[in-house]
Amino acid sequence: MNWLRAGVLGANDGIVSTAGLVVGVAGATGSRDTLIASGLAGLLAGALSMASGEYVSVSTQRDAERAALAQEKHELATMPEEELAELAGMYEAKGLNPDLAGEVAEELTARDALGAHAETELGIDPDELTNPWHAALASFVAFTVGAVLPLLAIVLPPAGLRVPVTVVCVLVALVVTGWISARLGSAPPGRAILRNVAGGALAMGVTYLAGSLLGAVV
Repeated sequence: MNWLRAGVLGANDGIVSTAGLVVGVAGATGSRDTLIASGLAGLLAGALSMASGEYVSVSTQRDAERAALAQEKHELATMPEEELAELAGMYEAKGLNPDLAGEVAEELTARDALGAHAETELGIDPDELTNPWHAALASFVAFTVGAVLPLLAIVLPPAGLRVPVTVVCVLVALVVTGWISARLGSAPPGRAILRNVAGGALAMGVTYLAGSLLGAVV
């Protein structure tokens, strides 16, 4: 579910950023070649930026998880009794009576001491550490998929319809991604859709105005 939500948000970023770019360029020039070149450059730059940022972020998170696990492993090796008492105390704090909490802690420690402490104390599954390459690839693909829509919408229609068609396509896509993200988070879709549509419309409006002013000056 987390990966799916991240994919939807990545696609949403691709839609908004690329739409803002190509609509802004369309405000400055009617050249299809310029629109294609700028759109592809924006798609590639945005996808690589998202991927590299996600890689760095997740790598930092994984390094922190590994350091926490190494510390926990050291504590289990050097002071096992204290760690057992700590684990039992955590289960007791969750509502188990002291005797049962002690029994649960002993059984889980005997089966997998590091796993039990990592899950309860750190909230980490030692066998399921985050993978920065997976995160980077997912972000790259999601952004690219989202960016393709405004790029095609701006270059395929006739010159006079490029901006209106792009605006309509982008707003419809933002309604869809807003609805999906809200459903994935079990939240009311109306507010998420409104935020998505308003943000995308503002981005396209501002960039188109800037492109038009720049085109007039040039």
